[in-house]
Amino acid sequence: MKNGKAGYAVLGLGVGMAHAEAAFKSERADLVAVCDTDEKRLSAALETYSGTKGYSNFDDLIADPEIDIISICLPSGMHSEYAVRAMRAGKNVLVEKPIDISLEKAAAIDETMRSSGVRCGVCLQNRTNVNMKPIKDAIDSGRLGRILFGSFAVKWYRTGKYFRDTPFPWRGTWGMDGGGSLMNQSIHTVDLMQWLMGEPESVTSVCELYDHNIETEDYTASIVRFKSGATATFTTTTCAYPGLATEISVYGSRGSIEADADRLKLWKLRDSDDRDEEEREMLQKFGNGNSSAEGPVGHAAMVEDIISSVIDGHDPMVPPKEAMKSLAIALAIYESARTKKTVLL
Repeated sequence: MKNGKAGYAVLGLGVGMAHAEAAFKSERADLVAVCDTDEKRLSAALETYSGTKGYSNFDDLIADPEIDIISICLPSGMHSEYAVRAMRAGKNVLVEKPIDISLEKAAAIDETMRSSGVRCGVCLQNRTNVNMKPIKDAIDSGRLGRILFGSFAVKWYRTGKYFRDTPFPWRGTWGMDGGGSLMNQSIHTVDLMQWLMGEPESVTSVCELYDHNIETEDYTASIVRFKSGATATFTTTTCAYPGLATEISVYGSRGSIEADADRLKLWKLRDSDDRDEEEREMLQKFGNGNSSAEGPVGHAAMVEDIISSVIDGHDPMVPPKEAMKSLAIALAIYESARTKKTVLL
């Protein structure tokens, strides 16, 4: 590290541009380098971040001694290979979601992190949405009582052009994307479901391809049972024109909370001294979503977290083992749909 700042690099300049922007703006890091095999994307990034080094060869990137941290922002099926290579070269890494598309490759990331002694975080940034901490705190403190059931639904829309006319032809493929509306668009919500509801026990699912010319699904529907005895419905789609809500709802014996992505929609807790007043205050504070955030959220929060982890010596917000939980659920949903059977986790 130079002058107490972490040297940051980004591999893959699609979603990686959000990582680059966050590192560039960070007070605790310097954006040292960007890397991409696409000359146009690389040139555009170097023009945006003048003074940054550009690499088209990954081996050259990981050989740069000024780099302490690398964001791995490649197609999902390539995450493990490049994260492992970076960590073996002594670099700390932040891996885009999902951690990878198989548990075996995800486990390789975790094993390499442990053996190499570096830090590794996974970018499941919806945990940093402004409404998530109060929701999580209310559940963990017991204010909702016993969690009975939940409802989670990602009702998004993607055109055929999103998959067909794109610089990212791996979208909607099993080999690189690992799935469709579930694995790509909804893995964040899978993560939030297990983070809020607890350890899952089984899934019973269907998957369909309704309205896109892709290999993978564009609709899933699941019943998820948890070891606590609670259940949840979980639905994902990229067919809900024109793109609707991301429903996150948890219901307990002493209260109910509903949200749409980062926006709190309902807050009803029986133990409140003044239920109506508390709900008004919570909706006023968190009902407008991340626009009311006082600190970084989203990708910026995850980049700051890995920087802090490396400089201050703490574990990242979402280490590999934690990220593997949502991947395991997604893979179980696909297996259940394929076999037409309930799958135990």
